[in-house]
Amino acid sequence: MIIAEIIGFIATILSVVAFIPQTVKSWKTKSTKDISLGMYSIFTTSQIFWFIYGILIVSWPLIIANAIIFSLSFIILIHKLKYK
Repeated sequence: MIIAEIIGFIATILSVVAFIPQTVKSWKTKSTKDISLGMYSIFTTSQIFWFIYGILIVSWPLIIANAIIFSLSFIILIHKLKYK
């Protein structure tokens, strides 16, 4: 494995882990009052584009990270819309 891929996988792990606490908190408390709907809408959309970009350049760290982060941010976005 080349050094760039190792760094990419480390970034993937850290990025995914960073979203877990917020996802769990919004799931448990059913509260997203301090989260910006605009920011999460844009961010979640950006994850789709990063995922597609990862597929186009065949970068597994980008594909994996953005598939998982999209899923977690989408859950938070749904909670934001559902529990206003």
